[in-house]
Amino acid sequence: MITIPKGTKDVLPSESYRWQYVERTAREIAARYGLKEIRTPTFEHTELFLRGVGETTDVVNKEMYTFLDKGERSMTLKPEGTAGVARAYVENGLGNGVLPAKMYYLTPVFRYEKPQAGRLREHHQFGIELYGSAEASMDAEAISVAHAMLRRVGVTGLELSINSIGCPECRAEYNRALRAYFADRIDKMCETCRERLDKNPLRILDCKNPECREFAANAPVILDYLCDDCRAHFETLKRCLRDEGIDYRVDPRIVRGLDYYTRTVFEFVTTAIGAQGTVCGGGRYDGLVAGIGGKPTPAVGFGMGLERLLLVLDACGAPIPEEETLDVYVANVAPASGSFAARLTKTLRDAGLSADCDRMARSLKAQFKYADRIRAKFVVTIGEEEEASGNATVKDMRRSSQETIPLKDLAAYVASRVG
Repeated sequence: MITIPKGTKDVLPSESYRWQYVERTAREIAARYGLKEIRTPTFEHTELFLRGVGETTDVVNKEMYTFLDKGERSMTLKPEGTAGVARAYVENGLGNGVLPAKMYYLTPVFRYEKPQAGRLREHHQFGIELYGSAEASMDAEAISVAHAMLRRVGVTGLELSINSIGCPECRAEYNRALRAYFADRIDKMCETCRERLDKNPLRILDCKNPECREFAANAPVILDYLCDDCRAHFETLKRCLRDEGIDYRVDPRIVRGLDYYTRTVFEFVTTAIGAQGTVCGGGRYDGLVAGIGGKPTPAVGFGMGLERLLLVLDACGAPIPEEETLDVYVANVAPASGSFAARLTKTLRDAGLSADCDRMARSLKAQFKYADRIRAKFVVTIGEEEEASGNATVKDMRRSSQETIPLKDLAAYVASRVG
């Protein structure tokens, strides 16, 4: 038997309604904020992620699915959504249109890492990208979208953490301070951190090695090195969040795992799954568009893992609406009535109802049992007598009541009662 690849998961018909609910809610929230959907390819040229995400990140160094195509070109399954949207923004000239450009996506992403609860090698993200505004109020707008989404689906124990990692100018001074701090400790740290010391010391703060994290705990704090403009931007963000009524705490240790971030970074975490777990992360990335060949363009956004979100919803006991069931099942008394049952089913479907009939040559008793198992709302029983008279018995399966209804009125009768 051929089995599913490690780190992937089938979403079966019995659970797909849960995904549809979350995705539908994400689309509704995005529309409320004036965001339009963008869809980018599942794979991109590897160079996009090397230049955009950063060569010193764990994503690029350890987690990308990269391959050569038949033309010997290096391609990569997208490990996150932002870089592909930035490429689309530049390539399609979206900066020449109306700004700000406000976009969202629902997409699979791929990371080669140890599978764990809520994080698979193929997982899915709801993300937004807001292009064109350098104002801190746009950072607050992105945070507000995530906050509205998480509150809407019922996440509890929710906490927003924010930080500023500055701009390239003030971060240069901070990097010098980090190199000085880690210089006497780096021999005791992991090989990856030793490589990062000269290339990108900020990435050391993102290391997951427990010993490295212990050394990093007392490292200099970026907030002490912000330039006046970055400090003012961060203070404005805090005021905007207070105006929005969104509680937050400042966590100077948040740096996020991707190199394109500048200034604002943020995470929504929850205690609903035991220890604090991140359910959404994002920030500002004003240098990304220029870094991949476009004109300098300020931008901010976030990514939210859907697998992790569904796990959190279960832990919170958040209600997920039950899946829609069949409006009406057409049961035929005998095989001879099968053709009439099929025609009646089509009539009901054409009227906008969900309807089905027997295709398995079952007995009438077995058809009723099947209708009950699929939780059909109504069952109409037809045979030669019903075809001749134009009337049929309709059973309300939810109330265990039944009526005789003219078949010409059947669609209207069911439609008025399935809401």
